[in-house]
Amino acid sequence: MRPVQGQIRFAMGLAGLGTILGLAALGCLAWVIERLIAAPGEWPWLAMAGVLVGTVGAYLLRIHAFDQSHYAAFRLEQVLRGRLADHLARLSLGEVQRLGAGSLAKVIQDDVKELHVFVADSTPLYARTYVGPAVTLVALLWLDWRLALAAVAVLLLGFAAMTLAMRDRAELTRRYHAARERVSSAVVEFVQAMPVVRTFDSGTTTFGRFQQALADYLGFLTRWYREASLSGRLGMALLNPMPTLAVLLWLGVWLTWHDALTFSTWLAVLLIGTGMAEAMMPLMSLYHLVDKAKLSIARIDEVLGLPVLPQVAPERARRPADASVVFEGVSFRYGSDRDGGGEGGEAITDLSFTAAPGSVMALVGSSGAGKTTVARLIPRFWDVTAGRVLIGGVDVREMRAEDLMGQVSFVFQDTFLFADSIAENIRLGVPEAGREAVEAAARAAQAHDFITALPQGYDTRAGERGIFLSGGQRQRITIARAILQDRPILVLDEATAFADPENELALVTALSRLMRGRTVILVAHRLATIRDADQILVLERGRLVEQGHHDALLARDGRYAALWRSYEGAQHWALQRDATPTRVTADVPPRCEEATP
Repeated sequence: MRPVQGQIRFAMGLAGLGTILGLAALGCLAWVIERLIAAPGEWPWLAMAGVLVGTVGAYLLRIHAFDQSHYAAFRLEQVLRGRLADHLARLSLGEVQRLGAGSLAKVIQDDVKELHVFVADSTPLYARTYVGPAVTLVALLWLDWRLALAAVAVLLLGFAAMTLAMRDRAELTRRYHAARERVSSAVVEFVQAMPVVRTFDSGTTTFGRFQQALADYLGFLTRWYREASLSGRLGMALLNPMPTLAVLLWLGVWLTWHDALTFSTWLAVLLIGTGMAEAMMPLMSLYHLVDKAKLSIARIDEVLGLPVLPQVAPERARRPADASVVFEGVSFRYGSDRDGGGEGGEAITDLSFTAAPGSVMALVGSSGAGKTTVARLIPRFWDVTAGRVLIGGVDVREMRAEDLMGQVSFVFQDTFLFADSIAENIRLGVPEAGREAVEAAARAAQAHDFITALPQGYDTRAGERGIFLSGGQRQRITIARAILQDRPILVLDEATAFADPENELALVTALSRLMRGRTVILVAHRLATIRDADQILVLERGRLVEQGHHDALLARDGRYAALWRSYEGAQHWALQRDATPTRVTADVPPRCEEATP
């Protein structure tokens, strides 16, 4: 909370001063009553003015403290979310994938919100919890030490009972929040998986997990309540202002009856004596806020503590000389504790190749061969374990992030659109681009016609993740985005994988326009799309097993030839009347089947 610490302290000072003024107003009220009893015919104007000033001053100070604490809370939200976003932008993509979208959303939204609540609400609670009791105790000791000790004794008994009720509070609180989070996760899972749930199990299994999480939560709360019920109720009763007031009333009567206490002193004690007891319930609320804030702080610190990709100093940064892409002895391992990998095995092993400027290089291989990993090492989504990735003769680790990303455009099979207008989605990365440039890119991507047919044309909102558009339409908008960026290196990760025949023709036309004059790294499963590539790299379990042109690789009759036969065989299958598919088979290893679309 360091960014807003000064503002928080100021708000706490205002709240504390307001509490003191409130107690002073009660003291002046006792003075008013005492003067009216002593001299019924005289109005105690000075004492009444003290009541008015104390009451109004306390109200205004509390309102101002409330405003300051909430201004600080909103400012803290902005600072923390900005810091988290900036930190996440400098992490490796693998680290972000390891954390997961749900977990990161919880940290950025829910945990930061918990700190907002803590800062906004704890300020007046601190004043009521600490300033109020301290000032009340001093005032009671000044008025009559016997009544002060009696009030303290009641509170000590209440604290003893509450301590018994709250034994093992830290562990119980941890289990409580864990049970709540399991319920929340089960709800999110059930809602997000609704299409799959309805298709396969009608919600029985998934909803059963939610019911089980809810039952566990209820069971934990019930056990906790039963174990702490008696002592908790006793503590709550004793910490209520009424027992303290009853003791002060009874003891005051006894002392006054024996002429050991003046009526005016007794009246003042009754008016301010419950100040300590009234602070006990806010104290419980404060402990609860602190516990929740600690959990949120731990998760925020965990994210902010993740190591970022090392960045070169600006004065040492280098710029690429051309659009070539070179891998020199590159090895890469997905670490189970770091880069989002699962098993931690070698994804790429001693890979070397050169893609000349303006050439087209295709990456093929069965699923899990490492094709997508190679493509994503180019823009340094991860750092290589060994070797170097060079762009224009410069190691990507020696380039500034903006220079590196200014060299590479991407079109992935998994498209992502923001819930914004189509024009803004195309303009992503080039915010200064005008409408004419956006439309020109859309025409080149074969997207202009369907965009203009939409209700609001380019101003039509795409919806969350582009839900209002078809897969082919989203893909063409992504291609238009890459065309508008006009970067010299293009990475295509099976950009037509899920297109229907009509959309595929439009996509191929758009991609042909996009590829002109660029260095293209193409990840492909449909082998017919790469017959004219300048070179084809065949990967198997992260290793380069073959390299060359289509015809030369077929003549070699190796791994690529086996993949090609499997691909051709897959183009001739059909369903018979008995619903049994027939197909041309090929004598290929079983793993080749994974490459069949």
